[in-house]
Amino acid sequence: MDDKYVLPEEKVGITSPPHRDPHEQGQWRETEDFWTRNGLNIKSFQRREVGPKIVELDKSMKTRHLHMIAIGGSIGAGFFVGSGSALSRGGPGTLLIDFLIMGVMIFNVVYALGELAVMYPISGGFYTYSTRFIDPSWGFAMGWNYVFQWAIVLPLELTVAGFTVEYWQAGVNVGVWITIFYLFIIIINVFGTLGYAEEEFWSSMLKLSATVIFMIIAFVLVLGGGPSSGRYDEYWGARLWYDPGAFNNGFKGFCSVFVTAAFAFSGTELVGLAAAETKNPLKSLPGAIRQVFWRITLFYVLGLFFVGLLIRYDDDNLLGANPYVNVNASPFVLVGKYAGLKGFDSFMNVVILVSVISIGVSGVYGGSRTLTALGEQGYAPKFFTYIDRSGRPLWSVLAILIFGALAYVNLDADGPTVFDWLLALSGLAALFTWGSICLAHIRFRKAWAYHGHTLDEIPFKAVGSVYGSWLGLFIIFLVLCAQFYTALSPIGEDIGTAEGFFKSYLALPVVIFFWLCGYLWKRQAWLRTSNIDVDSGRRELDWDYINAQRAEMATWPAWRRISAVIF
Repeated sequence: MDDKYVLPEEKVGITSPPHRDPHEQGQWRETEDFWTRNGLNIKSFQRREVGPKIVELDKSMKTRHLHMIAIGGSIGAGFFVGSGSALSRGGPGTLLIDFLIMGVMIFNVVYALGELAVMYPISGGFYTYSTRFIDPSWGFAMGWNYVFQWAIVLPLELTVAGFTVEYWQAGVNVGVWITIFYLFIIIINVFGTLGYAEEEFWSSMLKLSATVIFMIIAFVLVLGGGPSSGRYDEYWGARLWYDPGAFNNGFKGFCSVFVTAAFAFSGTELVGLAAAETKNPLKSLPGAIRQVFWRITLFYVLGLFFVGLLIRYDDDNLLGANPYVNVNASPFVLVGKYAGLKGFDSFMNVVILVSVISIGVSGVYGGSRTLTALGEQGYAPKFFTYIDRSGRPLWSVLAILIFGALAYVNLDADGPTVFDWLLALSGLAALFTWGSICLAHIRFRKAWAYHGHTLDEIPFKAVGSVYGSWLGLFIIFLVLCAQFYTALSPIGEDIGTAEGFFKSYLALPVVIFFWLCGYLWKRQAWLRTSNIDVDSGRRELDWDYINAQRAEMATWPAWRRISAVIF
C-alpha cells in the first residue's frame, strides 16, 4: 500500500513528512529578493515559473493572521450599523434569538470547512469541494456566484465608506472619498497576501478592541453608572424589554431579522480560503476555526444583547435616510450619544469606517482567489491562473478591482436603484456557499466510509460531525424560507411588489442559470457516492505531530478535552 494512505497508527515511525517540491511548499519566495518578494518592483509583476501545479499561491500568511481573520475579519457595517434596522424590525428579543440561531449555523459551517481544508489543499477556492463531493455543475455555479458576490460587495463598501466620512466632513463630493479609499485598497493589494493579512490583523484588532470597550461601557451604563448629563445616570437594567417590549412585528419581524443576521455573518468562511496561503494549515487552521466560537458568543451575541438593553426598538434614529448607510443610525453610536459620552460617537464611527474598508479588501481577496481557482479547474479563462513572482494572482485581482469603479454609479440620482439590482444578483450567495460546504462535508464523510476509511484518518474533525452539518443545512433552508416569506409579504404590507420580490430573490434564478451553464460546459451532474474520489490530492500530513497531539490530549481530564475542542 502507498505510504500516503496508510492508517495513522502505522505511520507512528515516520519522523518527517514525505519530500515535496519546493513550489508546493512555497519555498520559491525565498529565492526572490526583498522588493520582488513583496511586490514592490516591476520584476515582481512577471509571471512566476511554476512547479508541478498550475497555481501555487503565496504562503506568507502566519498563524496570527489566520486567527484574527477568523475572530474579527467579517465584522463590518452589517454588525455595527445593520443591527440597528434589525432591532427596529424585530425588537431586542428577536435580535438576540436570531443571531444565536445563525451563530449555531455558522459554527457548524466553519468546522465542516475546517475538516475539509485540513484534508485537501484548496489553492484559492473552497467551492471546489462542491465540485469534488456534490456535483461539478453545482461547483461551477458556486464558484461564479461567490466571485460575483465579492465583486459587487467591493463597490458597495467603497460607497458606504464615502458616506461614512460625511459624519465629520459634509459637503465634500462623495466621489472624492470613494477615490481615496479605492486607491487605498489597490495599494493594499500591491502587497499581495501579506498586505491583506496585515490589514486584516490590525483592523480586526481595532474592531475587537472597540467591541470589548463598548461592552464594558454598556455594562456600566446598564447599572446606572453613566454621566449625569446622559439618560443612563440611574439604574437602567432591562426596562426596554418590558417597555416597549422584547419583540416587534411578530413572526414577520422574526423572519426579517433572521435574514439580516445571516448576512451579518458573510465573510466568515474566508478563514478557509486564507488557510490555503499558510505554510502549515494543519497547525494554524484548527486554532483559527475555534476562534469563531468566541466571535459568535462574545462579540455578536453579547454585544447585541447590550444594544437591546440600551436602545429602544421604536427609536426613530434607527431608521437612517441614506439608502446605503447612515452611521447616525448605528446603535453603537447612539449609545454614546444618549449616555453623554463626548467623542465616543466619533470613535465608533472610525471603527465603522475601518470595518467597511476591511470588508472591501476582503472582497478583492476572496473574489480573486476564487476566480483563480475557477481558471485552474477550466471553469474560467486560463489567464486568470497567472501568478506573478510575488505570489499574487494578478489578473484575477485586477478583474475584481475593476468592479470597484461601479461605486461611481452611486453618484447618479438613479444610482441606488441600479445598485439595488446589482446586489440582488448576489444577495443570497453566502447562504448557498454555506449550504454547499455543509452538503460537501456530509457527502465527503459518506464517501470516506464507503471507500473503507476510518475517522482516525481524519486529523481535524468537525465538532458536530455530520449531524452539525445537517443542522447547519436545515437552518440555511429556514433562512431561505424566511427570505421568501418576507419578499412576498414585507413588514407593514399584506403583499409585496414584484420588484421587491425579485430584489430579494433574484440570486436564486441566477444560481440556477450558473448551474445550467456548468452542466452544459462539463456535462457532469450529481456524483454518486461510489464515484467520489477521496484519495487523490489529499494533503501530505505530519502524522508524528498529529499522533503526539492525540496522545497528549488522551492524558487530559474530560473538562480540558472538551474545552480544547471548542476553544
